[in-house]
Amino acid sequence: MAVRIRLRRMGAKKKPFYRIVVADSRSPRDGRFIEEIGYYNPLTDPVTVKIDEEKALDWMQKGAQPSDTVRNLFSKQGIMQKFHERKYENK
Repeated sequence: MAVRIRLRRMGAKKKPFYRIVVADSRSPRDGRFIEEIGYYNPLTDPVTVKIDEEKALDWMQKGAQPSDTVRNLFSKQGIMQKFHERKYENK
């Protein structure tokens, strides 16, 4: 099973709000998911991003691949840096 960390769109028309979820890559964008690990609200100024860092790092260690947008959010939050440090620390 290929697992992805991606955005799930919520909110009304023209007012997007996204939840960051771990889901099977074959499931639809707003369909079934395994676990919710955070949220992203692009409408606030500044943009609101809340991510459970430990869950995100744990899922990536297990092999979950973040989508391009989620990878950018993780990079801005410093999660990708921590993931790479953990990954190469064990070798």
